[in-house]
Amino acid sequence: MLNFPRKRGKIQNLMKKIRRLKKKSYIKFIENSVGSKSWRNFYAVVGGEKADVLKSGNLSCAFFASSVLLIFGLSGKINFTVKGAISDLEKNGWEEIRHLKPGAVLIWERNEIFSNEHIGFCLNKKTAISNYYKKRMPAKHHITYGINKGRPVRRIIKIFWHKELN
Repeated sequence: MLNFPRKRGKIQNLMKKIRRLKKKSYIKFIENSVGSKSWRNFYAVVGGEKADVLKSGNLSCAFFASSVLLIFGLSGKINFTVKGAISDLEKNGWEEIRHLKPGAVLIWERNEIFSNEHIGFCLNKKTAISNYYKKRMPAKHHITYGINKGRPVRRIIKIFWHKELN
């Protein structure tokens, strides 16, 4: 016969010795998401018709970012729009900062090339990961999508940081 209370005690003692490394795990999770098709589709009934509201990954940036944040207990819900994601960040302890940090949440501008604001993650001062519209899945890319004539292709308009990542 198994003696569960004794086993539970050993497991509980072991768990007391484990210190979770939230920031390291969070950043590695983001890096490991690159190339995943998991955030490509989400179906809903729109106007009485079933539809993929993410358009096969073309509109998946907020779904991707908010899913990652929810997994790590850094947001309150999954969002499908950048506006909704920003509102959720602000309600869940994220604050705007001025300088890039690995793990920060980035908001890129809407401009003449890109019709919507965009959300993703900072890896370092040169690299970000977001749901890249050309690949329709999370991808590593230049922090401002490159430089054209000395100017960023897409400016970062907000940088968010959560104290739990310190």
